[in-house]
Amino acid sequence: MKTKCRLCCLFLLLLMLIGCSQTITTAPEVTFTTITGAKIALNELRGRPVIVTFWATDCRSCIEEIPDLIDLYNQYHAAGLEMIAVAMYYDPPNHVVDMTKAKQLPYHVALDLDSAHAQAFGGVMFTPSTFLIAPDGSVVDKKIGLFDRVKMKESIESLLKG
Repeated sequence: MKTKCRLCCLFLLLLMLIGCSQTITTAPEVTFTTITGAKIALNELRGRPVIVTFWATDCRSCIEEIPDLIDLYNQYHAAGLEMIAVAMYYDPPNHVVDMTKAKQLPYHVALDLDSAHAQAFGGVMFTPSTFLIAPDGSVVDKKIGLFDRVKMKESIESLLKG
């Protein structure tokens, strides 16, 4: 009985935490710094669909979705899709660099050393958290946890057709 009560309390706490993150409808005005030192201003990517995904090297779901992200990038980048993977503030930068090299990530990888990007995206607390941004800068989809690859492909294709 105590275990059931604890599970209920944990579930309620989780729901409260999820409710604390704000819903954003427009991409924030942020500039990412990649692990190679490049600066990417999100507003300069207007006119193209963009995926921004918050991840961590110790997150199993994040690692699990990397092949899907790579496939999406490889399939749609030439048509205009941009992608930025943002490592959470608590992820050691050397782990992020090592994982990026080991997984041969073809898309931009940025660090969020002070959690400013996570805050700008509505207070991201859970990984993976993935945002699909339309060419006009509106956030058309937000997914906490693994995203549905088929749905994401359909959304990207719809945005690319304009």
